[in-house]
Amino acid sequence: MPPYKEQGIVLRSMKLGEADKIVTVMTQGSGKVRAVAKGIRKTTSRFGARLEPFTHASLMLYRGRGSLDTITQAEIIAPHMALRGDLALFAAGETMLEAVDKVAEEHERNLRLALLLLSGLRALESGPRDPAAVAESFMLKLLSLSGFHPALTACAICGDTDVQLFSAEQGGAVCARCAERSAGPVSEAALHYLGELAWIDLSEAGAVDEPDPRVRRETRGLLYGFAEYYLERRMKSVPMLVRTAR
Repeated sequence: MPPYKEQGIVLRSMKLGEADKIVTVMTQGSGKVRAVAKGIRKTTSRFGARLEPFTHASLMLYRGRGSLDTITQAEIIAPHMALRGDLALFAAGETMLEAVDKVAEEHERNLRLALLLLSGLRALESGPRDPAAVAESFMLKLLSLSGFHPALTACAICGDTDVQLFSAEQGGAVCARCAERSAGPVSEAALHYLGELAWIDLSEAGAVDEPDPRVRRETRGLLYGFAEYYLERRMKSVPMLVRTAR
């Protein structure tokens, strides 16, 4: 098979044998790609640190016969080094990488998702006051892009604007008439803050005026409970994001 060129963001890597790694990359043209970087763990490796998570890189690859391709060249476009030196930025960035890894399909082009991730990492690199808010705004946009945007201003079932309950199973905010047993109380302030994070640009999300700490905790619980329900997976990075939230 002829080689192909791509650019994308490294989501994660894992050891393979004594010297290789399997690298997962969210590319702009080929969707999520899993590829072997041979000899990357050797001190003489030509890859160096070019395939670390968060790195935006230009790649040359060969299509594999199985599920793994092979990376033959890698050049850094943007290393996003700031995210590795600050725990709050790292936690927010790791949440973005994990979410994309869970929703992206291998070799299925999803340019909007790739560009959303790039925008999210750039927003974190700018040093926002509240990195966790950037990650939460990113999650809402990712859910919307995947067809799972939560109802926040009207009942997810009937459209009534008198909503005081929230159910991930039912799609978000619900009115008392439509609510099922899974629904729990939700404050107007929490729904308003989630709505603000959903529509604001990622570059501005980290500067949004923070609500009362109780509302902040409420919105975080609603959002990540909703995300895990629709992604059908636990978000391993969320506990670290909560611990480091400013």
